[in-house]
Amino acid sequence: MIHLNPCSLPEELLPGLQALAPVYGFQLGSEGVLLSAVPGDKIRVDLSEGKATVAFRRRIHFFRGLGLLLEALSRGETAFSACETPQFDTNGAMFDVSQGNAVPRVETVKKLLCRMAVVGLNLLMLYCEDSYTVPEEPYFGYMRARYTEAELRECDDFADALGIEMVPCIQTLSHLTDALKWQAFNDIKEDPDTLFVGGEKTYEFIEHLIRAASAPFRSRRIHIGMDEAWRLGRGRYLTEHGLVPSEKIMQEHLKRVMEIVRRLELVPMMWSDMFFRAFADGDYYKADIEIPEGAEKLVPPDVSLVYWDYYHLDEEFYHNFIQKHRLFGEPIFAGGIWTWFGYGANWGMTFAATHPALRACKTLGVKEVFATIWGDNGTESDILANLLGLMLFAEHGYAKEFDEEKFRRRFEFCCDACYDDFYALRLLDETPGCAKGNLEQVNPAKYLMWQDLLAGLFDYHIAGLPLEKHYGNLAKVLNRAAKAGPYQDMFAFYAQTAKVLSMKSELGLRITDAYRRGDRTALERQLAAIEALQGEAEELRRRHKAVWFARYKALGWEVMDMRYGSLLIRLRSAAEEIGDYLAGRLPRLEELEEERRSFNGKEGLVRHANWYGRMVSASRIAPEA
Repeated sequence: MIHLNPCSLPEELLPGLQALAPVYGFQLGSEGVLLSAVPGDKIRVDLSEGKATVAFRRRIHFFRGLGLLLEALSRGETAFSACETPQFDTNGAMFDVSQGNAVPRVETVKKLLCRMAVVGLNLLMLYCEDSYTVPEEPYFGYMRARYTEAELRECDDFADALGIEMVPCIQTLSHLTDALKWQAFNDIKEDPDTLFVGGEKTYEFIEHLIRAASAPFRSRRIHIGMDEAWRLGRGRYLTEHGLVPSEKIMQEHLKRVMEIVRRLELVPMMWSDMFFRAFADGDYYKADIEIPEGAEKLVPPDVSLVYWDYYHLDEEFYHNFIQKHRLFGEPIFAGGIWTWFGYGANWGMTFAATHPALRACKTLGVKEVFATIWGDNGTESDILANLLGLMLFAEHGYAKEFDEEKFRRRFEFCCDACYDDFYALRLLDETPGCAKGNLEQVNPAKYLMWQDLLAGLFDYHIAGLPLEKHYGNLAKVLNRAAKAGPYQDMFAFYAQTAKVLSMKSELGLRITDAYRRGDRTALERQLAAIEALQGEAEELRRRHKAVWFARYKALGWEVMDMRYGSLLIRLRSAAEEIGDYLAGRLPRLEELEEERRSFNGKEGLVRHANWYGRMVSASRIAPEA
């Protein structure tokens, strides 16, 4: 047990110190290392003769310094010195709590904030499409998991004690499908996803959103969204006003939203893509895009554009696009932690895109960056898996040149985790048939889990790949990781995921092969395999549910239950159908007589297969399920 005597610390640091003590296993009192703090432009930590001093400019820098000190003390060091220069004014994370139906509990947010504090991340946004309560709009987020004002205020209080700014992150134009599906909003929508620009009721609604979203937070900053309005001006607006260029509609809408923001004395930021798409035939990342003269007038000077990019591996591209963004003012950069395509974590893409992006930001003097963690269509991946990606952003934020060895060491101490265990999560998708690093962005774990055993929409792409062996070996690795530490439940869930994938991935191919060869004995053997798989799939559902309820609010889990329920009943149905065929009650297995074709018209593993409804059946089950 590390003992710290904080008698010389400023009062403002004590609440954060007390919050971190149980997480990092140190005790505060009148004994132990005498801890003091002094002002400084850099973070400097000095330990000698039982005294420790942390020099800092912002509170978050003190807690970063505290983390360096605690790491040294944990190694038994009695003399230690470290000096770091913050590379960014703001560096943090945005968690999507809407698109994947997973709203982290307040205690989960606090756990993330504690890990963020000791690595020096000072911004947290919870991306809410309809995941917060709006008093005037009872159908906004109705029967979906959402935060109350009191819950968000509690998170903000906790974050502030650690020197972390929480900023509301909402949508004020598009990405509002889950809200706009209710008839209560029919008179303010352009199409199923987008608000009707120009309608007075639209701006009454937006003011309700902005007031409710900003009320719980100390920060006067707000992210107003406005990205990916794909059909802007092509629905109700087209009917009432005729064909108008999208950039003109954006300008009209932004002007009205800015009137609200200014009246409420807020400082806005917004995604930049809709402006760039207007000048590049819809292509956000057109390298040779020419911004027309006068285009800067489309963006008011008191709103910051957020340049989001998680795809490019070339530092020069980031240089180019940062400079193009500067035509509209000083940008904020948003990178990505690739955990949004199902169960796995694509560390190859995360690292390969983040390194050049943040190097470019440092070279060009970009002062604000953050990592996005999206929840697209399911949130099968555990929120805590993102800690490795958060550490990547943090270590870039305190060194001009990234130090791989320090990164690994700091992750293991600050997150109380084994680096190799977390890094192994990439192997859920980085399988045979995928090049090392998974820069192709394939996600077989998701579609092999949910695809139908008899229809096998992805079987064409995995034929001949030793996936059973791959996932079986991975299950052993992840089971070892589940033996100890604070992430046992997460790794137990992932180990069971790998076990089920080991049993299921090639099973459809074996069933089809036995049927087409007329090998009834081999086909009969598959019935036992299906029965065993049913038991392990049910165990996976139980483990996944336990992790979900430990991390997230309950509403949203019903969607995962429906997916597991479908998986389980289709396994039962497949066994019944095969049994009926073998007993002569069915003349043939019609699904297995269908030719297996490429899912996407291409060879190799499929990338970006993320819509559940499209991977389980070629029949219509529900819109965009």
